[in-house]
Amino acid sequence: MNIRFLLFFYILPPASIETCLDAVCQNGNLIIRFPFRIRQSQQQPKSCGYPGFDVSCSKQGQTLLKLPYSGGEFSIQAIDYAAQELWINDPKHCLPKRILALNLTGSQFSGVYSQDFSFFNCSSQYLKYRYTPIACISDSNYTVFATSSRSAFRHLLAVCSFITTVKVPVQRPFHKHELSSDLSDDLRLSWESPPCGRCESRGGRCGFKTNSTADIACSYFPSKGISRAARYAISIGIGLPVMLGLVGILYHMGRRCSRAQTLVGPQPQLATVSGLDGPTIESYPKQVVGEADEGTCPICLGEYRPNETLKTIPACLHSFHCQCIDEWLPLNASCPLCRTSPPISLT
Repeated sequence: MNIRFLLFFYILPPASIETCLDAVCQNGNLIIRFPFRIRQSQQQPKSCGYPGFDVSCSKQGQTLLKLPYSGGEFSIQAIDYAAQELWINDPKHCLPKRILALNLTGSQFSGVYSQDFSFFNCSSQYLKYRYTPIACISDSNYTVFATSSRSAFRHLLAVCSFITTVKVPVQRPFHKHELSSDLSDDLRLSWESPPCGRCESRGGRCGFKTNSTADIACSYFPSKGISRAARYAISIGIGLPVMLGLVGILYHMGRRCSRAQTLVGPQPQLATVSGLDGPTIESYPKQVVGEADEGTCPICLGEYRPNETLKTIPACLHSFHCQCIDEWLPLNASCPLCRTSPPISLT
């Protein structure tokens, strides 16, 4: 009886998880799903999105996100649901002007990399400077530059008018030798809540458990293009025969094993290979990811972020997220990347 209940739970998706259809603003455009939802879409009611993640569609088919204190909407260029990151730009093609008024306070988003840029108003003879002008906020009478370089800041402060300094969520940190930027590249943002990245990276779909709860759950049942009633019907139609078949196979195998044991006698038990113990795993060296460090965890495939803690296997020097490798090593006494068996103890 316990086996039957176990199989039934494994085959059928939990009925309480609220699943929704994917939607797009235009054919071929980026896919919108939880935690985002398109306000105008009939396929995505309010329960299909997390608060603060509503988007809209422009007449040109752009996907627009409104940040509360930043002077209007931004166009979403891409979304990485597994990494919980998105890239935005100005739908009117003058991102630096929007950056001057950018304020992420009150939104669900923050910069992955944030860097201070100082804006300067200089003369129209911009060719005499060594910097890249910001064309969309310059005219025939003056030129605007933006820099994150200390040396360029000191030079421009001596010959131009200082406007302001703004913290910009850039795609990557700018290096010291990069004297200026026109800041036309997409802004890179991330979100912490809801924490759906691990679910997405494993092929699942995140969402509210039910319409009346704020609890988040992960469903591994495909939802695109199939209604919930149809999914349940398919689950029952496929799951029930499979369940009964598996129960029959297990029952038949159990009788055969029992008969064989009676005829041959008890067989020696095989030794099982277990993972590493807690003290050994805890003794492995740790390191903190720096601002300029790049890399991807081979277990969860998520990019390393600044200030995250990594753990290194001494036998092969491969590094992983602490949480990922701490879940792996108690079950598998080998490196998940190269299969090298770590030493049982460092002492």
